[in-house]
Amino acid sequence: MTRKQKRLAIIAGAIGFLGAATGLTLYALGEQTSYFYMPGDLAEKPVAAGQRIRLGGLVEKGSIERSDDTHVRFAVTDGSDTVTVRYNGILPDLFREEQGVVTEGVFDESQTFVADTVLAKHDENYMPREVADSLKEKGVWQEN
Repeated sequence: MTRKQKRLAIIAGAIGFLGAATGLTLYALGEQTSYFYMPGDLAEKPVAAGQRIRLGGLVEKGSIERSDDTHVRFAVTDGSDTVTVRYNGILPDLFREEQGVVTEGVFDESQTFVADTVLAKHDENYMPREVADSLKEKGVWQEN
């Protein structure tokens, strides 16, 4: 093998290795992706049970039910549709009715959203832009 052929073989091997590493990295990141939905989006296009998503909206007034200190059931709404959420854990201090919330978790077989993370937001400055924009379009969010 000549020097030129050795150099080309090393370059081809390096390009192949980098391509494989890039492909595996993108595949791993794709598995961890958590898509963002509003209750209205879920009414139009339901999500399969077990698929991890983020659900955002407002906590519906009168929907918070506590069975003990850590088990909570509440509803997330965007003004037109509502999704029931079940959460086991300590809620953020800002969590309350008619306030913005982003939850992360999966739907169970009974179509109840089982959240493992709850983030409470007190205004659109700290709310994901998609949530604030969607709530404003539906007339649910009133700016100060």
